[in-house]
Amino acid sequence: MNEHKIINDPVFGFIKIKRGLLYDIVSHPLFQRLNRINQLGLTSVVYPGARHTRFQHSLGAFHLMSEAVKSLTEKGIYIFDSEAEAVQAAILMHDIGHGPFSHVLEHTLIHGISHEDISLMMMEQINRDLRGELNLAISIFKDEYPNKIFHQLISSQLDMDRLDYLRRDSFYTGVTEGNIGSARIIKMLNVKDDRLVVEAKGIYSIENYLTTRRLMYWQVYLHKTTVGYEKILVNALLRAKKLVKEGRKLFASPALTYFLEHDVDKEWFKTHEETLQFYAELDDSDIWSAMKVWKHDDDLILSTLAKDLLDRHLFKVEVTEEKPTEEYLTEIRQSIARRMNISENDTAYLMSLTEIGKDMYNPEDDSIGILYKDGTVKDIAEASEILNVQLLSKKIRKYYLCYHRF
Repeated sequence: MNEHKIINDPVFGFIKIKRGLLYDIVSHPLFQRLNRINQLGLTSVVYPGARHTRFQHSLGAFHLMSEAVKSLTEKGIYIFDSEAEAVQAAILMHDIGHGPFSHVLEHTLIHGISHEDISLMMMEQINRDLRGELNLAISIFKDEYPNKIFHQLISSQLDMDRLDYLRRDSFYTGVTEGNIGSARIIKMLNVKDDRLVVEAKGIYSIENYLTTRRLMYWQVYLHKTTVGYEKILVNALLRAKKLVKEGRKLFASPALTYFLEHDVDKEWFKTHEETLQFYAELDDSDIWSAMKVWKHDDDLILSTLAKDLLDRHLFKVEVTEEKPTEEYLTEIRQSIARRMNISENDTAYLMSLTEIGKDMYNPEDDSIGILYKDGTVKDIAEASEILNVQLLSKKIRKYYLCYHRF
């Protein structure tokens, strides 16, 4: 019997998954659900090819982890088989708690709890189903395992999660400048003083990786059209939640209804065991099917937002360095109220102002150690000739003003 399952991935080619624990995780319903959640949420409104799923990304990150373990072992770093399997299991499940459209729902249908918290709850659920076989994987994921390099491979500046999503998102969006040399970076990984470092000859790949990350953030993840489109979804859900609170019955799947009816936060998850089950049943299709019905709703605001979302009628987005003045915002508010014949209070659902900041390089978080032949380690900021760290660590702040256009 073949002891591996092979999956053909368009980005990395054949990915091998060993039968046993790793394959059991991939077969688990909580993992299979990731097939129904798009990796990049609503980004396909700008990049139509960006339809890949969290499932594909999780397998890609797993593949890179297998390569990293192999590369470190070849350099004489001793890794027990049990550690290798556990770190592979942990990276497979690192994103398992994502909801539909990822981060959009973290502040609308649920609040005060992150997808990492939910990932952990789901891992514990799978661990119960697999009779405790994931104890080691979970302790690595929580950074409780004494050997810190394993957690660094899952969550750090050079983790396998980032190496996969930058490469994969670049592939599916067609933003070819985003293509990072993940294979080369992995070949250059090493360990010094219990910390993951990159050998000096890999420095150009790291420079490319950091500049690429910046480009992908502003060109893809924070693209103004995507941000504006996401606001339509957020506001439609907030409006639906308000209507349900006022006693309106709205069409929605049982899972979506549960989150519209209840105020779900971390404490709620802990005290209501059915919540995780409902959350696990939510995926992108619950949201789309609700929108198709809400489009015909009597509530003008809800139906307008649902139509905007379905028909790609985008919010107008103005990006500025300075915060828009109160007078300007009032002007837009009044114009929307007048044209739609709604109260000024209700215009909050048809416009939003968000401040978005992204540090390209944060010296506290982003320190990537470069290892030289003589055993010394320098931070990438010092080691690089081309990265102007002053420039890179400059905090970029932009204001996104999004509003319904007529």
